[in-house]
Amino acid sequence: MAWFLLFVAGLFEVGWAVGLKFTEGFSKPMPTVLTVISMVISVVLLGLAVKTLPMGTAYAVWTGIGTVGTVLVGIWLLGDPATAVRLTCIGLIVLGIAGLKLTA
Repeated sequence: MAWFLLFVAGLFEVGWAVGLKFTEGFSKPMPTVLTVISMVISVVLLGLAVKTLPMGTAYAVWTGIGTVGTVLVGIWLLGDPATAVRLTCIGLIVLGIAGLKLTA
C-alpha cells in the first residue's frame, strides 16, 4: 500500500509542477488553488508512505516520479524539446527509481 501511496503522491507532484506553469506567478486564482491542492495532497501522501518505507528511498522515488512525469508532460503537452539526450537522462532516472524500489 505504501508504494501505491508513493506513486499517487508522485502523480500529484507532476500535477503541481505543471500547474505552476498555469498560475502565471500565482496571479490566476483557479490554477493557483488547484496547484496548492495538488501540493498538499502530494506531501500528505508522501508522509503516509514514509511511515513504512525508508525516507531516502521514498523521497528519491517521489521526486523521480515527479521529474519524469513533469518532463514527459512538458514534451507531450507544452512543446518542450524531446532530444535524445533528454530522453536518455529520463531513462536513467527511471532506472534509478526501479533500482531503489528493488532494494527497499
